Amino acid sequence: MTLLVLVVDDESLARSRLKSLLGDCRQPAAQVLGEAVNAVQAIDFLQHHAVDAVLADIHMPGADGLMLAQALRRLPQPPAVVFVTAFAEHAVQAFDLEALDYLTKPVRLERLQAALQKIERARHQLAEAATDAAGDVLVIQERGRAERVPLAQVLYLKAELKYITVRTAGRSHLLEGSLAELEARYASRFIRIHRNALVARRAVRALEKHHDPEEGEGWAVRLDGVDDALFVSRRQLGSVRALVSAV
Repeated sequence: MTLLVLVVDDESLARSRLKSLLGDCRQPAAQVLGEAVNAVQAIDFLQHHAVDAVLADIHMPGADGLMLAQALRRLPQPPAVVFVTAFAEHAVQAFDLEALDYLTKPVRLERLQAALQKIERARHQLAEAATDAAGDVLVIQERGRAERVPLAQVLYLKAELKYITVRTAGRSHLLEGSLAELEARYASRFIRIHRNALVARRAVRALEKHHDPEEGEGWAVRLDGVDDALFVSRRQLGSVRALVSAV
């Protein structure tokens, strides 16, 4: 990932040094998209260009860096703000304005790289939060790591012992949780076909006669994307039949 950066400082030597340091950053890398000598120039630049971060001095002629940070908060998608200044006494006020970091001059490469990593993490967290708020993923803990499975890829959810099998066209996942809770949360996406199974409404292809070794003679649904035939209980048969008829 390469972060797009706007450098704001009224001193040309300070801008040059910061640009040189940014050019040496690698994890993540950074590209200086523009420069500004004051807050007014910076705001004008941001009306026409989107950046990931603004690295700004605090003491500048006219509107200072703190006023710039206040103005940036009113943007629909504000960039991260990192103050780069010799005046450490402003740190508390800077963080009150939700600055992501505060660097003191002379800036060290290691410290600048750490600030960019904060920006990168914050961007990922915002993206994840937006996705979670939209209810578009299931977060599954597997092998010591969290995996995010988009609900749009889930074909069915089946309770087996203490886990729920989450089936996509490509693979199966195991999720700890309650099938009833998932049904209540995602009722618009899934329909219950059995006490132990929910299927994606959009994936239902057909309802057909079926013999199940445990359930005996009955009906099963076929889904787009998998070969599995999922048994439909008598209790749920009417609602499944209505769904298939409407497809």
